[in-house]
Amino acid sequence: MALRWRIVLLVAAATCAVAAAVGVLVHNASRDHELSQARQTARTTLDRAAAAYARTGDVAGSGAELDARNVPDELRELVRDGRQGTEYTGGPGGPSMWAARPAGDRVLSVRVDMRTTMRDIGALDTNIVVAGLVTTAVVLPIGALTAARMSRRLRTAAGTARRIAAGDLNARIGAKPRPDDEIAEISRAVDSMAAALQERLRSEQRFTADVAHELRTPLMGLVTAAELLPGGEAAGYVRDRARVLSTLVEDLLEISRLDAGAEEADLTACAVGPLVEEAVARAALPAELRLEGAGSAEDGDGRDGGISGDGGKVWTDPRRLERIVANLLVNAHRHGRPPVEVTVEVSADGGTVTVRDHGPGYPEDLLRDGPKRFRTGAKERGRGQGLGLTIARGQAEVLGAALEFGNADDGGAIATVRLPIADPAPVRD
Repeated sequence: MALRWRIVLLVAAATCAVAAAVGVLVHNASRDHELSQARQTARTTLDRAAAAYARTGDVAGSGAELDARNVPDELRELVRDGRQGTEYTGGPGGPSMWAARPAGDRVLSVRVDMRTTMRDIGALDTNIVVAGLVTTAVVLPIGALTAARMSRRLRTAAGTARRIAAGDLNARIGAKPRPDDEIAEISRAVDSMAAALQERLRSEQRFTADVAHELRTPLMGLVTAAELLPGGEAAGYVRDRARVLSTLVEDLLEISRLDAGAEEADLTACAVGPLVEEAVARAALPAELRLEGAGSAEDGDGRDGGISGDGGKVWTDPRRLERIVANLLVNAHRHGRPPVEVTVEVSADGGTVTVRDHGPGYPEDLLRDGPKRFRTGAKERGRGQGLGLTIARGQAEVLGAALEFGNADDGGAIATVRLPIADPAPVRD
């Protein structure tokens, strides 16, 4: 149950409890007062009747009666013991207050009719119930509005926290300072946490960018010097490691730009089929390529399927899409097993590029949390810096595309890029 409805129910329960408590207290106080008054009246009348009986031997006109038939049994027994007393009954004659005392061998009693008094108390109880219902009807909307406002503020805080968790470090609640307001205090704490987190991440991004930038120049010299080494196994190893290190630095620079939001896509309407085919060819990695939703044909270059014709068009940046496809292919070959399949599908909703290998699949933490830099997941996924998928995810976000990761039921990792379809109106052939 939502917090607002819990608060509404609590307000309703508290209001009803207060109304019931007040009703019980007023009812008991009124009843006790009326019974006390009736008891006092009965005793006074009985004393006067006893005095008259002692003088005249008669009680006519005194309001008392000798040996009345309806005297309560307990009160009658009390008189027989030579004592006097009072008792309230609700017998056949209705609510009554009795008073009795001995008069020689006889029972002198007085009955005070309390039917009207009890009806008045009943009417008072009804009024108390009505007043409680009216009070509840008035208080509930006020409580509902207050609870809705509190719930709205809490949901705003929760939504902002989710946006921050999703990467929007500029998100703020912006609560006004209010003394003794716990929700405002929580909101300010969330904003303070977001600001501190943003500053720390920016510091890390600046550090990464600065380190990569400082390493870039000496690495270029190192790569150039390695190329000038005489041939041989050791020189080849040095050249290979220098190229790997240079690629790592370039990847770090690219991640820094993506983190800083400095990348902007140059979107244009592109035929997705030939574009992906060219990206696969430039990656120089074996892959089975096929197109669904458009024409496909054998291309005779060793791949199972080639893509012919323009196919469907999507809004994308060709350079960035090529980067995404290349990184997914490298990841599939490095951490998976062949055959690697690249499928391009174009429909009315957009274009989809799927890269699948037949290895052990993506680890569970990657499927749950997404790719993380410098972490490759399970040991069976092989070795690497863990930057390829991170860059692919960042470039997809720049394109406004969706990059999804999953595992096939029969084994293997599946990466899917979903691209928006191009609007036919602005396209010029």
